[in-house]
Parts: sequence; C-alpha cells; structure tokens
Amino acid sequence: MGEGVIQRDYEGELNAEQYAAVTAPRGPALVLAGAGSGKTRTLTYRVAWLRDQGVPHWKILLLTFTNKAAREMLERVKNLSGDDFPAEWGGTFHSIGARVLRRFGASVGLKSGFTIMDESDAESLFAEVAKKVDRDFFRKKDNPKPSVLQDWLSYARNTKRTIADVVEERHPDPGHLVSLLTDVAEAYRKKKLESQVADYDDLLTLWLEVLEKDDIARRLYQRQFEHILVDEYQDTNAIQSAIVDLIASEHQVMAVGDDAQCIYTWRGAEFDNILHFPDRHPGTRIYRILSNYRSTQPILNFANDVLAAQALAGVGYEKKLTAVRKGSLKPRVVQCADTVAQARFVVERIAGLYNSGTSLGEIAVLYRAHFQALDLQLELSRQRIPFTITSGVRFFEQAHIRDIVAMLRILANPDDEPAFLRLCELLPKIGPKTAAKLHAAARGQLREVEIKAQASAEPSLFDLPAPKAATPTAPLPAHIAEVLEDSAFLEKVPEAARESWRDMALTLHQALGAFRQNPDKPAKVVQILAGGWYYDYLATAHDRPENRRDDLDALAEFAGRFDTMSEMLAQLVLLSSEGAEKGAEDAARDKIRLSTIHQAKGLEFPTVFLIGASEGCLPLQRAIDAGDVDEERRLFYVAVTRAEDELYITHPSMQIQKNGSVFPLSPSRFILEIDPANYESARPRRSW
Repeated sequence: MGEGVIQRDYEGELNAEQYAAVTAPRGPALVLAGAGSGKTRTLTYRVAWLRDQGVPHWKILLLTFTNKAAREMLERVKNLSGDDFPAEWGGTFHSIGARVLRRFGASVGLKSGFTIMDESDAESLFAEVAKKVDRDFFRKKDNPKPSVLQDWLSYARNTKRTIADVVEERHPDPGHLVSLLTDVAEAYRKKKLESQVADYDDLLTLWLEVLEKDDIARRLYQRQFEHILVDEYQDTNAIQSAIVDLIASEHQVMAVGDDAQCIYTWRGAEFDNILHFPDRHPGTRIYRILSNYRSTQPILNFANDVLAAQALAGVGYEKKLTAVRKGSLKPRVVQCADTVAQARFVVERIAGLYNSGTSLGEIAVLYRAHFQALDLQLELSRQRIPFTITSGVRFFEQAHIRDIVAMLRILANPDDEPAFLRLCELLPKIGPKTAAKLHAAARGQLREVEIKAQASAEPSLFDLPAPKAATPTAPLPAHIAEVLEDSAFLEKVPEAARESWRDMALTLHQALGAFRQNPDKPAKVVQILAGGWYYDYLATAHDRPENRRDDLDALAEFAGRFDTMSEMLAQLVLLSSEGAEKGAEDAARDKIRLSTIHQAKGLEFPTVFLIGASEGCLPLQRAIDAGDVDEERRLFYVAVTRAEDELYITHPSMQIQKNGSVFPLSPSRFILEIDPANYESARPRRSW
C-alpha cells in the first residue's frame, strides 16, 4: 500500500459498472463510458485503487488531452486517497512527451536543454524557412500562404499520412505544392534541430521516434509503466495510438472513452483507434459504463435511438444509456418556418423559462456551425438578453465578416480611413505605415479628381465654341474604388502586392457598380465582395476556408433583409457597439451560453436548444456530398446528451438563399431516425 493512502469502500462508493472497471485485473481493458456516466470518476478511482493495491505512482502513466483534465484528475486522486500523485507521469500527451525528450532526445538530435516554441514562434520560423526555400512562390497571389502549408504539414504528421495525400485532399491543383511542401518540411526540420527547438507536434512525433529508435528508452518505459490509463481514447490520433501501443507491449493499458463521441476526425482523431483496440490488444476485456447521472430517461431514450441508428449503420459499439435521475419531460422537436422564426421561438421560450425561475446561465443553445446562430444572436441582442459564446466570437466580430463589412463601409463612405487601412493590411508586404501612405495617396488623387470635376462644371468666362475635333469628355472617377484601379496609383503599391491589389480594386469597382445600379439590393453587393478577390484570398490565407465561406453566404442572406445599404450598415454599427460592450456583459454571471456542438463537448446544462437540425445543416451539406455522415450523427448525439432536464430541437423548413430565392428544407435525417414516441412534435406558439 502507498504511504499515506486512505482505504476506501470502493464497492460502496461506485456503481456496479464503475466498480468492475476500477478493479479490473491486469491486462488490456477498454472502458466504454457513455455520456454522463462518470468517466472521470472511474479513472480517478482506478488510480486510487491501484495505489491502494500498493502500485508505486511511478509505475502508473495517466494520459489526458488537456492540462485542465490532468489537474482535475490528480487533485481528485489526492482528495480520494490522501496520496499526492506526482504530475510527472500524469498529464497531457504533449507534456509527457516533453519529459521523455528531455531524457532521451539525443537519439533524435535534441539536447536536454532544447526549447519548446509557442505557436507564434513556430509560425514565424516556418514562414522564414518556407520563404528561403522559394520566396517567389509566396509572392504569387494564388498560392497558399506559409500558415496554410504549416497546417497541412501538421495534419500529415499527426495522422501519419504522406504530404502528398494531404495536399491532394486539401488543394484542387496539388502539382508543385507537394514537392514544395516536402522541401519546406525538411528545411524546417533541419532548422529546428540546428536551433535546438521543438514545436508542439514534435512533442508527439519525436516521442514516437525515440520509442522506435532507442531500444533502451523503449524497454525502460515498457517495464516502468505497469498501468497505462488513457482518457478520451476516442480522440487519439495515429501518433498517440502508436505511442500507447509501443509502451503497452505487455498489455497493461486501460483505454477509457466513448466511440459515439468521436467528433474530431477533422483535426486528426482516428475513429478506428477505439473501434479496433481489441484487435491490437488481444485479450482485451470490455467494460461498459452506461448508467447516466446527467439526463432524464426521456432524453436518454432519444439519445439511445441515435446510437441504435449508428449500430444499424454498422458503426461503433452497441450501448444503451439508463438514467439514474428522475424526469418525464420528453424532448420537443419544433418545426419553424425559417431561421428568423426559429430565433424568435428560442428567445420566447427562453423568456418563458426565465419567468418560471430558470436562470439564464442554465440554458445553452447549440449549433453545428457559427453562421447558423446569426439570427439568434441578432434576436438576443434586440431583446437585450445577455449571452456569451463558448470559445468563439460573435458573428459580426469574426475577422472575415469584418473584412467584408470594411469593404461595404468604403463603398458607402469613401472617406472611411479605418476600413481602408484594414483592407490594405490583408495584402502582402503592406503594413500599417504603407497602408497609411496608400490611403493618403488615394485621398489626394481623389481630391484632384473632385477639383477637376468642379472646374469643368463652372461656367466659362469666355463663350468660345469647342474645337471641332473635340470628343466628349469621359466621366471622371468620383469614388475611391475607381481611383484604386488607376495605373498611376498602382505604381505606389508595393510590387509584391500589386497583383492582389488590382484584384481587390476590381472587386470593389464591380461592387460599386452594383451599389449604384441597385442601392436597394445590398445582398448583391455582398455577393460580389465575398465571391471575388476575397473568395480567393480565403483559400490562400486559411486552411479549410469553406467554413468561412459559409459565414459569408449567411452574411449575404442577412443583407437581403434590408432595403438599403445605409439601413444595413446602421444595423451593423448597433450590433458592433453591443459587441464592444461584451466585456461588461461578461461580468454578469447570468447569461445564455451559445456554442458549437464541438465546443460544448464535456459540458452539461439543465436546458438545451439544438437549432438548425435540418438536412443540409446537420448533417452539413458538405458531409452529405462526401457520403460521410457518421461523424455528423455523432455530433447530433453529443448535442442531445448535453441536456439534463429539457431538450428542444428546432428545424427550419425553408431557407432564403443569398440570391433571394426560397429553398425548402426537410428535417434532419437524424430526427427521422428517432422513434416518434420518444419526442413531442410542436410548432412555435405564443403560449409556451
């Protein structure tokens, strides 16, 4: 028994499912812990039980995904047993990897005093190396920026895929990009070793390399760790899984997770890791912990139907959650006319809950993508209902939305200097000082145009006939957007930015034409701005730009609700002002939580609204087109299992397209898979 360890009544303090997992005999074990079943409790009691059995702390390796989870577990272990479990072998994969590299990094070229770069330093070093490999490449506007290439390389490393595979998946014309990124990756690797620095990915990839190359290190850790506990195993990537498999050669590993909550494959999580764990670890015992302490049975009946549909699709392990808590209120599936009606319903229902004594802080609204909450954010702002967004910013505070709004402001007000400067700095080789000079030059040239226009409009002192050969004077530019295209002005733009500047100016000019022709159709203007130069800019500036383009489509749809540009911009100013006061608002504790489903994983709320549950929204149309909706179904499951007492699922029945047409929407296939006896169908009404 470990020194200072307190004996506990494990059988009395745990339910039968938890107790079986906590006291599992030596050997490989897979613990399938359903949503709300006490996964963390099971893990911490497992550590305490091992210590109670006399296992030294240094023979236990506890791997988590976040520092917060690691701290929470170690603190619980201490409170449970009075045993201060050291953090040296209990922490995130990356923190343990850093510890291993301090000791055995020499086998991969690292000295013990190497430096771990933060994200900013790693980005700067990668960009520096990339430009040395091919500076001309990054001067071309259609080529991805270094940050995008770095994202591709990171994904390839964490998934153990080739650079060619990832580039071909991410770019429509991979061509020379494969050889370029291969060369940059090698130069980046050499530069890091030369500087004795490591980036975040190195802490995993080099840890695995140490285990593969260094026989002494591998045998040491295989013998040292008699018990390896892995939290959230469904989120492991190929590198993490390989590390665990190598250390656990004697099959003393316990993996804890839930395949139904694997929702991060887009960032490298490998669903097959948990699915095929028993294949890689012969003799694996499977423990199911399905007693749910979070939700009522009606909510779990709904969730179980989601899992049943998953099982019918031949994906994942079968499981059925059972509620410990009492409750009889069925989930309500609410059909709304459109996203505006959906927002009104949610706000009206929130008002009803609040008036009945529910705290706003007990309510969460979940959605698949941020743009789906646009109308809700607007309605909450109008009704002055405080809300916060989990790990995100309000719709109109997002950088790409602000970029488009800046262009709109320039069209409406050529003197808008802050908007002009913002756009300038999006282009290569243009910083604040150069942007200010370009603005001064553009204003000066526009002023010259205005003076000439005024002079031509004044009556002449001499009534002389015009020369016979004279031709009608061409209309003079009267807007800064036209000045920006002038060849004389383009000479003032840094050469590296000139091509991109010309494209930006052309887009602004086209939008100006649409604005002048139809000032009462701001949606058309937004479409032009979002679909021209800026559309291409997103592809080079961001990995996976499709999410931002969805937001821009939502902005165009939003613009279609206004009769004039000035009316829309006035509304945007009001919304931005409300956003600027967010700091004071966030000081208030009682506020609605808005969150994507991804960001809500691990959280729970008495009342949950899942909005946008229409086909094409959840699942997303991109997933449908790709024939891959399994993860979308798991997202749906994660969303509904966040609810403790009340669950509302809304689905708009039509969508107004950015061109003004109406597109019908059907309920999500995930709703149609549910037994109608397990929910109540409803339409919005004032009597909620």
